[in-house]
Amino acid sequence: MILDTLPQQSPDALLALIKMYAADERADKIDLGVGVYRTDDGATPVFSAIKAAEAQLVEEQDSKSYLGPEGDTGFVNALMPYIFGKNPSMAGRIEGMQTPGGTGAVRLAIAVAKKAGANRVHLGTPSWPNHAQILSDIPIDAVFFDHSTADGTADIDKVLTAINSAAKGDAVLLHGCCHNPTGIDYSNEQWDAIADAFSRSEALPILDLAYQGLGSGLEEDAYGMRRVLGAVPEALIAYSCDKNFGLYRDRVGALYVLAEKPEQLGPIMSNLNALARASWSMPPDHGAAAVRLVLRDEKLTQSWLDELASMRARIADVRAQMAAAGQIGNLDLTALARQHGLFSVLNLSKEQIDRLRADHAVYMAGSGRINVAGLHSGNIANFVNALKAVAG
Repeated sequence: MILDTLPQQSPDALLALIKMYAADERADKIDLGVGVYRTDDGATPVFSAIKAAEAQLVEEQDSKSYLGPEGDTGFVNALMPYIFGKNPSMAGRIEGMQTPGGTGAVRLAIAVAKKAGANRVHLGTPSWPNHAQILSDIPIDAVFFDHSTADGTADIDKVLTAINSAAKGDAVLLHGCCHNPTGIDYSNEQWDAIADAFSRSEALPILDLAYQGLGSGLEEDAYGMRRVLGAVPEALIAYSCDKNFGLYRDRVGALYVLAEKPEQLGPIMSNLNALARASWSMPPDHGAAAVRLVLRDEKLTQSWLDELASMRARIADVRAQMAAAGQIGNLDLTALARQHGLFSVLNLSKEQIDRLRADHAVYMAGSGRINVAGLHSGNIANFVNALKAVAG
């Protein structure tokens, strides 16, 4: 027997939380666990621009044939101006391919880095849990450093130390914006220092840009990534459309490569195609095709930008309302107003998190991570009162 040698794996904590929330019959229950955007009435709607693009696909798409491991190149190219802007130094040095979500892009980035000779990946913690899982599964050695300080700010000294101490054959993986899970981003000045450190380092930057447009704006959220790319000869950029286009279940992502010279892109992309072919063969097309249509139509593009702006404004408003609650015990809720994106981490013990769930129907990850978009005008007061009950 072979399969019966497999050990039992621990269940995914977030999936277990989803089941507990669904089974809870209390009318005032609050779900802060699932990492999707929600409107003020708790919905996760399909973007109007995506609906229109999907209707166009139904009418015009004439084949479901394979596109190849690189996916929808029209989608990949249509995104590039929004991600990279206009930088003459990068002209002809960037190429990309479609991936199954941002997760596929991160995994492909790590896999090609290892194939190219990378020995270690430096990763700030806390981080998105799947980062460490991907590193372990590939496998490649991980070197961890502290991403944030106890007072809820970015630990820029630790970040710079990781870059400066990285050896040839090392990669450094950074979040581009809207850090998951802390919401603690680097300031523009800190990004300038990071780019300067990379310019002197032999480390390979891997930048995970999964939430562009949900922080301060499309341009603002790309500042750090663009600064790094302008300072280095090569880099890998993992991108997700799952959040900023609301395409979670369609798994829409892309991986881009910055090469030192245009002629290097051919060999690099050939290796990416081979790795993708062995992993998922061809990426799913529907969501990427819809994004391509949105970005090729001025009216649909403006509709998307308007909806993204409203999402960003709602997230900022929730953060401001939470910050107004001030200090609750050792919780400094004012920090939420300085953070960006969907997530934040509250300094709560396991016992306090269990009490929030049992006594107040508040569901959140055991790490203290909350999805800020799970809060709205109808439940913020209840959540603050629950925090006062367990932490005040």
